[in-house]
Amino acid sequence: MNYQETVNYLFNSTPVFEHVGASAYKEGLANTLALDEHFCHPHRHYQTIHVAGTNGKGSCSHTLAAILQAEGYRVGLFTSPHLVDFRERIRINGECIPEQYVVDFVQQERHFFEPLHPSFFELTTAMAFKYFRDMGVEVAVIEVGLGGRLDCTNIISPTLSVITNISFDHTQFLGNTLAQIAREKAGIIKPHTPVVVGESTIETRTVFEAVAQEKNAPLFFAEEFAIPEDMDFDFELKGSYQQKNRRTILCAASHIPLIHSHESICYGMAHVVELTSLMGRWQKLHEHPTVVCDTGHNVGGWEYLSRQIKAQPCRHLHIIFGMVDDKDIDAVMDMLPADATYYFTQAQSKRAIPAERVAAKGRERHLMGTSYPHVRDAYEAALHHSHADDFIFVGGSSYVVADLLSTYDKMTG
Repeated sequence: MNYQETVNYLFNSTPVFEHVGASAYKEGLANTLALDEHFCHPHRHYQTIHVAGTNGKGSCSHTLAAILQAEGYRVGLFTSPHLVDFRERIRINGECIPEQYVVDFVQQERHFFEPLHPSFFELTTAMAFKYFRDMGVEVAVIEVGLGGRLDCTNIISPTLSVITNISFDHTQFLGNTLAQIAREKAGIIKPHTPVVVGESTIETRTVFEAVAQEKNAPLFFAEEFAIPEDMDFDFELKGSYQQKNRRTILCAASHIPLIHSHESICYGMAHVVELTSLMGRWQKLHEHPTVVCDTGHNVGGWEYLSRQIKAQPCRHLHIIFGMVDDKDIDAVMDMLPADATYYFTQAQSKRAIPAERVAAKGRERHLMGTSYPHVRDAYEAALHHSHADDFIFVGGSSYVVADLLSTYDKMTG
């Protein structure tokens, strides 16, 4: 198999959460432990930072990796989902895993893993851990896939655990209250291992304090962290929600023994996109009209996005919007501005809500626009109807952004 055939095999022969949702979720760590033993526990060969949370864990993971790179370390980074290419999930110092490594891993190991019937995420986690060992990384930043307690990344023994925040998402797996969700995320807290919590409420703070006390884990709340006055930096990630992430990152960096200098923190935060190739976080794609895309996809994320979109200085606002079926679309659409032109669309995912249905929900809220079966069609229509001083936002789902970015170069080239 070549690379594309190998990726197709991974997507088509293993349950993929991004494609089919709940049926891809495998509770328990039996497969993960079997794969880990087969590969001789590769994650024990380097230090790790473990990052969980409802929102912000991708931005925090990438930025911590950038700071560690600025310190001179060889840094692995494991995140999900990808936007354009599967290889984005597994990086070393910003460079994606080589196509040939992916091909060789599947060809050489399928005789072992196929009888296990692992999920896509179980298999790619094992691939990432092995790749990081094989390539001699010194430290890896590992983003939780879903939840924490039963996530297959939770076999690591990290130097630091980070929980960015708690809001309602994946409630069918994690619980229907903030306390229940917090307990699942708190499952990454390890005995005697420091943990940083980015944002908390009375309800979630109680959970974190109880679990940390039970594990004798030093607990730090970023909300109480005093940013040093002599730190002069420009955080490259510009979404308004990044101000919360910034404090979480700075607090986390202060508890990672590998990070020694303010200069590395400042440089990593100012160059996170360059160092890690992060995409989709208030990412500006075009000027005149201004085009921005963002992967925010749930209520917690849109509480910030909606305010920032409404605050844009522009002649007129255009919004390309679509969501997938396990998100609270009604709550998100209630936050959308009424004075915009809408281009309702759907990602090329089995989980995408049909564009016509999104448009119908828009009409219920007096959000005026047209539906388009493909993100590319919606984007081209928005450009056609926009003035140079207008603002175009693309989002609602990671997959809407992924569809745009995967064809953007072709559209603009």
